[in-house]
Amino acid sequence: MPRVPSGDASFIHTLDGNFVDNAGRTLLLRGVNLSGSSKAPVNQPSQVLDRFWEEAKVGGESFIGRPLKLDDADEHLARLRGWGFNMLRFPVTWEALEHEGPGKYDHDFMDYTIEILRKCKAHGFKVYLNPHQDIWSRFSGGSGAPYWTLVACGFDPCAFSATQAAIIHCEYPIPASRNPAEMPAMIWSTNYGRLVSQTMFALFFGGSTFAPKCIIDGVNIQEYLQTHFANAFAKLAERVAAAGDLLDEVVIGWDSMNEPAEGLISWDDLNAYPQQQGSTLKKGTVPSPVQSFRLGMGQVQTLDNYSFGSMGPKRDGSVTIDPNGVKAWSDPSTEPGNIHPRWGWRRDPGWTLGKCIWALHNVWDVESGYEQTNPPIFCAPSSFPNIPNYLKAIRAHHPQAIAFVQPPVFAQPPPIPEELLQGRACYSTHYYDGLTLVTRHWNWFNADALGLIRGKYSTQIQALRIGERAIRNSLQTQLGYLKADATQLGALPPTGPARYPTIIGEIGTPFDMDAKRSYGYTDGGKYKGDYSRQERALDASLNAADGENCLNWTVWTYCSDSSHPWGDGWNMEDLSLWCNDDMRAGETERVSALQIPSKFSMGSLAPAQASTFTISTLPTYSSPYASSSVGEGEPVQYEPASLLSFLTNGARAVRAFCRPWPIAVVGTPTNIQFDISKATFHLTLKVNAEDIPVDDDDDLVPGKKGLCKDSFLPTEIFLPLVHFASDTCLGKTLGSNAQDQTDDSMDVGQEGSSRSTSGTTTPRVYGSSTLTLPVTSQTALSPVIFKDDWYDIAVTASEGRVELLASEQKLLWFYTVPADEKEGKELTIEVRRSSGAIKASALGLGNSAELTFGHDMHLGSTYDLMKNASGVVHDGLVSHSVSSGLGRSLVLSTTSSYLARNTQAHSHGYTAPPGQAKPLFSNKNTDSKFSFENETPLINKNPPLESGCHNPRLTTASGSLALRIVARCATP
Repeated sequence: MPRVPSGDASFIHTLDGNFVDNAGRTLLLRGVNLSGSSKAPVNQPSQVLDRFWEEAKVGGESFIGRPLKLDDADEHLARLRGWGFNMLRFPVTWEALEHEGPGKYDHDFMDYTIEILRKCKAHGFKVYLNPHQDIWSRFSGGSGAPYWTLVACGFDPCAFSATQAAIIHCEYPIPASRNPAEMPAMIWSTNYGRLVSQTMFALFFGGSTFAPKCIIDGVNIQEYLQTHFANAFAKLAERVAAAGDLLDEVVIGWDSMNEPAEGLISWDDLNAYPQQQGSTLKKGTVPSPVQSFRLGMGQVQTLDNYSFGSMGPKRDGSVTIDPNGVKAWSDPSTEPGNIHPRWGWRRDPGWTLGKCIWALHNVWDVESGYEQTNPPIFCAPSSFPNIPNYLKAIRAHHPQAIAFVQPPVFAQPPPIPEELLQGRACYSTHYYDGLTLVTRHWNWFNADALGLIRGKYSTQIQALRIGERAIRNSLQTQLGYLKADATQLGALPPTGPARYPTIIGEIGTPFDMDAKRSYGYTDGGKYKGDYSRQERALDASLNAADGENCLNWTVWTYCSDSSHPWGDGWNMEDLSLWCNDDMRAGETERVSALQIPSKFSMGSLAPAQASTFTISTLPTYSSPYASSSVGEGEPVQYEPASLLSFLTNGARAVRAFCRPWPIAVVGTPTNIQFDISKATFHLTLKVNAEDIPVDDDDDLVPGKKGLCKDSFLPTEIFLPLVHFASDTCLGKTLGSNAQDQTDDSMDVGQEGSSRSTSGTTTPRVYGSSTLTLPVTSQTALSPVIFKDDWYDIAVTASEGRVELLASEQKLLWFYTVPADEKEGKELTIEVRRSSGAIKASALGLGNSAELTFGHDMHLGSTYDLMKNASGVVHDGLVSHSVSSGLGRSLVLSTTSSYLARNTQAHSHGYTAPPGQAKPLFSNKNTDSKFSFENETPLINKNPPLESGCHNPRLTTASGSLALRIVARCATP
């Protein structure tokens, strides 16, 4: 790693294909998109038709309240920070900035955004802002541009549904008989292949070439749209810069337009729909461009119809669409004298309203239809010339902004010269497991979709991957393709190493899989709260960013108003990592008492000392890559069980996304491995003389607390409690009566927020206590054990020493850096949970997880054993679903038509009432003691039971239990 230029301690550089802090350490920036909810105003999610068009026509609604309400922001940001995230992708739509009309900006929303950014700063996040859009606009079925941009291009948006120029959620399937709840998954994305989206992107990126007659306010529509787009976000940048303390400290850069599309540009045959894999999704009706032209002019068309199954799209007959003469184009009477009465622009007389602009430009003829010309009309390539104009506008106010360059989905970025990027850039691409996203199911097979699109296979069958291991490897390979695309940025030739880092700006998985099985909508509610399939899918995607890829990412998405019925509130998408509908009943009171540090230096160089706040007041965290600024002597006064409870409550598939990873590395990470099933993390890195950290800055290395000035800076690793919490922490999280199982022989620090250990006991000043590993990579080392109220982990490093900052969920690893420039070395570290992976049920995740009777139940865990029809094995052992409870006992219950009995001959003192069955429990540990409580009979009606049953409560004082229960049903 070359020496970094001097600068503020919080400054982030882009060098040698990596983000780098001001000390020269390689950074991994990982986090989430905040938020998918920002696509629409607070009171106007996509399914709501009321006032949808009326508000649009008079300037639209304010987006104040997006992404978070100010009063709730601290709670949500604290949760995200506790999950280990240090990076936020911050979507803002053009509509949110300029909805009132051309050049009329919503300064109140901008000021609100600044308030949210200040809270992001207080919680220690880095942010890159994203000009978000999907299929151009909310009013063409997606999000992004203001309503008036569609009118400026000659459209009548109220006619889009009738002409299928766009599918709009709140009018689905048609305005006269709308049922937005039945909108199929991902059908919104087919709008990329319909008239509005294809036209708008062709005009935005190539209007001067392909539509020269489209002149408005004296300029071509391309210049008109691009100028307003760039100016709107430049106005936001100006406002953020004027705030004085956000640029570079918090806002490190700006994304280019989200998922830009080519529209009709480079379309080979306007009479046909592309057949190659990777084209716009084929689902529902699939018009060719010419069919879209004709529908837009009110002409009847018969379209191919497609269904999408596990093997991809398949033609499923045809559908005739009759617009009944309705046109998608505005009537000339709407602009008397060629001036719009509401928006004020003047349209050139050569641009005739009421007629398809492509007919106006002789691409087709309304009467005779279209005859393909040679060469095709739209075959000219586009270099997406908006990027230089947009970036220039942003850097006028944010000179050091990192340019996050985003091409169309799965496309390689255009070559961008270094004189534009100026050493400050990042390749920002997206990746979704398309089969899972569209089918809403985690399949046993998949395909190398990106390899197929890039022409790496001659047949589709060659791209097929069978089995979960093959799928995971394939996903990792595909992200490797994307990482290699970064060579397009800057002056280096494409064959050379990447100059700039790569971030996967969007990656995620749907949570409404399998007909919303996890919400209890199927199977009689048997799988309510069971996100095991989503966990496997999301883990596979995020694992793909690990391995040798070592990628940055921001997961899509976190929505504070996510719900089971409507998902993220946009086109039935449901990818939010958290949902209020998944909050565990009864834990609100516990969460409100959570006390966390006011300065949480995740990624900082010094152990955090903290004052006390609560989630209900103001939890804040210090900025990453900067020292803690809290005064000395302020103790951490919260305990791990409350933190763990808070981080898991409402989270979905949390074990997949709240995962260990290296935050800051002295050297360069070369391989990251994490096995959820074994709770084992492994990091390999390379380090050489160029990687000696800069440590001569007093702000970087405090002298009184934490690291000494004469020490090397550490590699920092996020270690989530979700994976590495001790049994003691788990027991307290679930409200157990179990006693703490702390290893009294451990040297535990006095501050509570910091401790360290290894093979010796030499006192040092690095935190409360420090023990040092042998500094050698040749000796086979025994693992170092951390076991107390927080963690239960074994750490094995090839050399150096380790220090655990428990309250920050962070491990510091110190080692020597070779002094000789010709030397380099490879180092490894492994962290594993000593007693194995934590089960989802032990974390209180959802209502159910699978457990076979006879399985050991850990001391301090609380389970609710429920039986139902699909789990019955008559006269034999059965597998039940297990859900965590919040009481201080192990709750055993039977439901519906089943009877709990035990095959053992003793009852440990429990006597059932006359005529009742006797639930008996075999105890593996004869020294264990337990008691029964709440002997209230259950009412069982259908079908009749052989006899009644009870709902006893079982409390363990020590040891573990192995339960064997036989379920019998009187009427099979």
